[in-house]
Amino acid sequence: MDIVAWVIIIAFFIIAFIGLVYPIIPSVLFILGGFIVYGLFYGFSELPWWFWVIEILFVILLFGADTLSNVVGVKKFGGSKAGMWGSTIGLLIGPFVIPVAGILIGPFIGAVAAELIVTRSSLEQAFKAGIGSLVGFLTSIVTKGIVQIVMIVLFIIVI
Repeated sequence: MDIVAWVIIIAFFIIAFIGLVYPIIPSVLFILGGFIVYGLFYGFSELPWWFWVIEILFVILLFGADTLSNVVGVKKFGGSKAGMWGSTIGLLIGPFVIPVAGILIGPFIGAVAAELIVTRSSLEQAFKAGIGSLVGFLTSIVTKGIVQIVMIVLFIIVI
């Protein structure tokens, strides 16, 4: 049973890191899922209350960082709310339309299209907003990746 438990836990952690680049996968929830699987197999008493408090704070941080990085990226490069929404929509649709490259191209095209259509920005301004959405997305991946590693390291230290 130990092997089954650890295969499931590790699979959850791997899926969480895949979720960094595929935003349709709620990565942080898979990390929590790995912790819960551990608790179900080995008992929740193995993981003290302070561990859960810290991990829940990390979950809140990750959800906030995801939103904030997109907002800051688009705004810093002069984009509007339309650019932020376009970027988000492009991020969700891009990987399905263009399988691998859509992860990067989708948010860019979404932000540019939204800026051009909704705010009637110049092509140059729309392009800057697209670059901002790309910078925000890449910053989000790095930030979330670091926090997820910290979450897993804390888990390993506790067990």
